[in-house]
Amino acid sequence: MAEQNFVDYVKIMFRSGHGGAGFVHFFRSKGVPKGGPDGGNGGRGGHIILRGNGQLWTLLHLKYRKHIFAKDGTGGGENNCTGSDGEDVIVDVPLGTIAVDPETGDKLLEITNEDEQKILLPGGRGGKGNAFFTSSTHQAPDYAQPGEDGKESWIVLELKILADVGLVGFPNAGKSTLLSSLSAARPKIADYAFTTLTPQLGIVAYRDGRSFVMADIPGIIEDAHLGKGLGTRFLRHIERNSLLLFMIPCDSHEIKKDFQILVNELKQHNPELLDKPRLLAITKTDIVEPEWLKLIRPELPDGIETVFISSVTGAGLDALKDSIWKLLQT
Repeated sequence: MAEQNFVDYVKIMFRSGHGGAGFVHFFRSKGVPKGGPDGGNGGRGGHIILRGNGQLWTLLHLKYRKHIFAKDGTGGGENNCTGSDGEDVIVDVPLGTIAVDPETGDKLLEITNEDEQKILLPGGRGGKGNAFFTSSTHQAPDYAQPGEDGKESWIVLELKILADVGLVGFPNAGKSTLLSSLSAARPKIADYAFTTLTPQLGIVAYRDGRSFVMADIPGIIEDAHLGKGLGTRFLRHIERNSLLLFMIPCDSHEIKKDFQILVNELKQHNPELLDKPRLLAITKTDIVEPEWLKLIRPELPDGIETVFISSVTGAGLDALKDSIWKLLQT
């Protein structure tokens, strides 16, 4: 996906429709010169609704829509006629989209399933006509309710990538190379920091026709949670991944320290990320001698399964997929 076409953040002014006013009317006909009240209720205003669409992978289609307004309900009429409801506006969004109040930062709702619909802003209720207020003690009310105002608000829509496996590592850890080796995805690959500027998704084929989705997240640097490097903008994409695959190249001088820095950045961003299953891949094993791999084993972090791989030669990739699949099933 082209970088300019990947949009994971939009801010839009939404407004639901106003409710229609109730109607004041008394029935009149040739034979009934003084009939009772028959003013109908107003229709409700249109809702703003978000709907999950699994065919969308980005918020690009909303990038230039700064205002989205629903229709107002119409007023009630005579003969107890209820006004029409305002037309709802249904906004399709990718799975993994959350709506956020930009002033408070509070999450309003999230969309995670295909065709899931949630009301973002409800339309105003229609006002009651004078017929509604008729009672045994008040048989000729000459008033009605106005329609309720709709709601208007700036709202931020954020996309958090949904994937089974999220690749976590520093720039140039070999994440993009691994994704291109295991799937049909073709992320940009080069030997400099921040080659990947947007999350990339790939479907990895496993045995017996099974598969899982892998996401290449832009590289993390120390203090990313404070906004350094690409900052927190992409850290949030890791929140939706079922499993975290940490990647550290075998020529790192301090593998255990690098691993702790990555873990700390995730912890500072969202401590709940540490509850996810984890796996460690030591990458680029094709650039060192086999004896070197034996020497660095004591430097590996404790308490995490580790796999040695080379995306160039394919070494260890089957074992990596086996470990990933096993963790995804637990």
